[in-house]
Amino acid sequence: MDLILWRHAEAENNSDDLARKLTNKGQQQAKLSAQWLQQHLPDHYQVYCSEAVRTQQTASYLKQPVSINKLLNPDSHPLTLATFLQQQPPSTTQVWIGHQPWIGHFCAYLLNGSWSPQQFWSVKKSAFWWFDVRFYQQRHQTRLKVALLPSVLK
Repeated sequence: MDLILWRHAEAENNSDDLARKLTNKGQQQAKLSAQWLQQHLPDHYQVYCSEAVRTQQTASYLKQPVSINKLLNPDSHPLTLATFLQQQPPSTTQVWIGHQPWIGHFCAYLLNGSWSPQQFWSVKKSAFWWFDVRFYQQRHQTRLKVALLPSVLK
């Protein structure tokens, strides 16, 4: 399967974390990333985002139906996501829009092949990592296809 992990774009500061909205800069970041993705995604793909407003706003730039999944919330644990990933159809393309720190941990998990809480990669706001993930006998093999920041797409 093709899995795109997309971190939400820049959001305002707010004490209610799930209610934070994109800033003007964040809207531009999401628009740039979505334009690139739309040019490269297949005709049929699924979009998942967390319950946070900022991920839903980021997802809206893809102009596709979005499934909200609390597993993608800011406090998610990467191993929970690994289980969710194994349950997905192998021939699909999915875009998961979420948060640090789990995106950084999950990128490291996918490419290193094992879980360690010390493995963490920095994923900038509105950056996305596109992976080709295959499962063999309950283990995954992952290849990084693309990793891009919105600043590169200007």
